[in-house]
Amino acid sequence: MTGKQLGAIDADQSDSEALRRALRGDLEASGYTLDGVAAALGPVAAESLEREELLPARLALGCGADIRGADAQDRQSHEVGASPLGVMLRLFRLGEPVTRAQVEAAFPRAGVSTLASLGWVTAQGTGDDDEVRGAVGLLAYSSQEADGDRDWWIASDLGVGARGRALPEDYVLGVSRASRTLAQVTVRRPDVSVLDLGTGCGIQALHAAQHARRVVATDVSPRALEFARMNAMLAGVEVDLRRGSMFDPVSERFDLVVSNPPFVITPRSGAVSEYTYRDGGRRGDDLVHALVAGVGEHLEPGGVAQLLGNWEHVRGQEWDERLHGWLEESGLDGWVVQREVLDPAEYAEMWLRDGGTGRGGGEAEVRARDDAYEAWLRDFAERGVEAVGFGFITLRRPAGHSRERWRRVEEATGAVRQPLGPVIGEVLAAVDHLADLDARDVSVLEERWRVAPDVTDERYFTPGEPQPRVILLRAGGGFGRTVRCDTALSAFVGACDGELTGGQIVGALGALLEVAADDLAAELVPQVRGLITDGLLLPA
Repeated sequence: MTGKQLGAIDADQSDSEALRRALRGDLEASGYTLDGVAAALGPVAAESLEREELLPARLALGCGADIRGADAQDRQSHEVGASPLGVMLRLFRLGEPVTRAQVEAAFPRAGVSTLASLGWVTAQGTGDDDEVRGAVGLLAYSSQEADGDRDWWIASDLGVGARGRALPEDYVLGVSRASRTLAQVTVRRPDVSVLDLGTGCGIQALHAAQHARRVVATDVSPRALEFARMNAMLAGVEVDLRRGSMFDPVSERFDLVVSNPPFVITPRSGAVSEYTYRDGGRRGDDLVHALVAGVGEHLEPGGVAQLLGNWEHVRGQEWDERLHGWLEESGLDGWVVQREVLDPAEYAEMWLRDGGTGRGGGEAEVRARDDAYEAWLRDFAERGVEAVGFGFITLRRPAGHSRERWRRVEEATGAVRQPLGPVIGEVLAAVDHLADLDARDVSVLEERWRVAPDVTDERYFTPGEPQPRVILLRAGGGFGRTVRCDTALSAFVGACDGELTGGQIVGALGALLEVAADDLAAELVPQVRGLITDGLLLPA
């Protein structure tokens, strides 16, 4: 896949559109969609393939099987593997060789010559039985957008399973679990300008193009930009692609910045391969820190930045205190959600697997893995790193500059209900609403509130006791937040139906509980503000 070839296509819009129609027509006709792949392989093999475990898919497609004397199941698998969909999966997901005739049958519109010119396949000859191999990975991807579902195809480098060896350092990653998470937590508004920082294969830019008026995507890797250009062409969207590190290629401000940056914490000893897609060339978690500190310069007033990251848990300092320091330095509203924590050994093992270090099983490969593993552990030990946190960060440049900045750092390692983007948007709106009340010197009790539709009231009793020992307010969606409350707060929430103001509810409760209304209000106001920020109470 070369820049020259893609540039020649992009130079002529009609040629680009003809290519898009040919490729999409062949992919659609074969059933190469997320649902089509799952139906052909079965749920077990399809899920395994997403984890880069290829054997179940190879068995489902009859790869390498001799059908002479095979039973009915093996013959059926072989037929699936020889179908257009099977040929595409063998080429672009499994790294298996197929014949030229099979590729021509699978791609009747595009043909082998076009695929080879794009760098998607390598062909050994021109005969029907000559071998053709996939040179890229191609993922069927489904996106649930506000105006309907999308079927996309995301080209990238072949995965570590199909390669069977360690990845090259300029490897371009496809759609990962992390990139899916970022797409789901992103707050999406119509008609905005978006910057996708470190776009990789371009998946965040494709999502942004569904709701934005303008999308700029940057990456330091020319290969990544080539893949992003191809994927934008396949999806039929326009993206302004720029090469450069961090914010170097951009001078303007944006309404939304998204980034799945190269956040992996890699020792700089030389024993560990540094991959462009995951290693930012900084020490420790300095790259994520720099992004948090610097992104505000590129946000419009009211603009939001959302990024994934790793951060170190350093001996002698609480991790949330350290992240609060980052948010303070940013000068922005900030919200950090830690979703997972790994100890140093777990962290090193995960990224060694990710890069395929040690694959091949030879003595040199095993030694290289051990050396890299030791380098990671030594680096963490020397710098006092006891664990590494994973999660996402939301930052916002407030539209008004007078109010106090809102900051929240929390751990949410339990199950959440995706997409979280709308939930995060509602929280930011609630923060603005409370700030507006404060600016007008209006108490939350002067407003009318209603209970969010997914909130339940759970009560736990000791047998024989008339009053509950525990009362829980639980949100069924989003973060699934659970708030423990007393009888007064529970009764207040239960009365929030949008008809009465908070003050009227407190007055009635005070009379019922024989408590002074002012005292009850002083107790309830901070708790009610917390419920508003958590999304359990909404403006009427």
